[in-house]
Amino acid sequence: MSLDTYYTLGRSGLRVSRLSLGAMTFGTEWGWGSDKRDAQRIFDAYVDHGGNFVDTADVYTDGTSETWLGEFVAARQLRDRMVLASKYTFNLADRNANAGGNGRKNLMRAVEASLKRLGTDYLDLYYVHAWDQITPVEEVMRTMDDLVTSGKVRHIGLSDVPAWYAARAQTLAEWRGFEPVSALQMQYSLVERNVEHEHVRLALELGMGITVWSPLASGLLAGRYKRDAAPDGRMKAMLDNGNPAFQLLTERNWAIVDALNGVAHEIDRTPAQVALNWVANRPGVASVIVGASRPEQLAGNLRALEFTLPESLRERLDQASAAPAPFPYYFFTDAMQGMMYGGVNVGDKWPGYRQPVLVSGPGSGVA
Repeated sequence: MSLDTYYTLGRSGLRVSRLSLGAMTFGTEWGWGSDKRDAQRIFDAYVDHGGNFVDTADVYTDGTSETWLGEFVAARQLRDRMVLASKYTFNLADRNANAGGNGRKNLMRAVEASLKRLGTDYLDLYYVHAWDQITPVEEVMRTMDDLVTSGKVRHIGLSDVPAWYAARAQTLAEWRGFEPVSALQMQYSLVERNVEHEHVRLALELGMGITVWSPLASGLLAGRYKRDAAPDGRMKAMLDNGNPAFQLLTERNWAIVDALNGVAHEIDRTPAQVALNWVANRPGVASVIVGASRPEQLAGNLRALEFTLPESLRERLDQASAAPAPFPYYFFTDAMQGMMYGGVNVGDKWPGYRQPVLVSGPGSGVA
């Protein structure tokens, strides 16, 4: 599977691969992940398949991820070709109140530290890693715009933020002429579909491309864990650590795994390939972050887009992973929407309405 077909990220002109490489596994500081030799092999395999989009963060493996990634890029002289994305928010220091959060002081400190570790003078994409609930969004967006103006950052993104926050950030950018938000990085998978309530429509309406993290639910959807066996690896290391993203061993999720395994068997694909294919083809998704701790894991995952999932099987997965819509979202379901129009079939726009008709040359009718 070649990844050298690129698509623009959100409403920007930045072209990226539909599968991006997650570098959170580069390093073993957290009790799991890849040593430097395997990390290099994973990076090389991704690039050799045509991939150009790599995701990291200052906090990943305590900075090792950025350091190794910078070395790998430099060794192959790939800086102009690669799209490097990093993130800031979390505190890497001890008892330093301004070494964490989203404020201007930490933002300026964090970007300089990331540039140094990566061995580059600019980032192609820089994210707020998470909403800190304190810093005014005006401060964040103005500082991000300053970084773009300075040339240290090319494009900006938001990760793990409420939809209202992202909407306000983009509105401020449009109103004040700041650099707009091009990417919205969110957790999305068959077991985590809450972004569908707000964030997907937000991204489509306001020009943000969704970049998906944890599409395999920390390996649960790759068949790594079994009902009757104790978890190992990342799941064991992160179990009961207070981060809900890793508390996945529930009966609901096992039922989703059963449905996924059935679909994968029916089309002779791995569960990981099917799970990645499902999320990559959801509305609003620009790129799916694929991580691996071993090169052979990545090789299989990079084949996730070489097939089309039959609609009947896609619907089976949709139904198996569906959850009741909470308030107020049940008002926007088909049943409730139908009540608004008294049974009349009402649409918004007909297919193709938003697509421009391109005509040119003699006889085109263009005046």
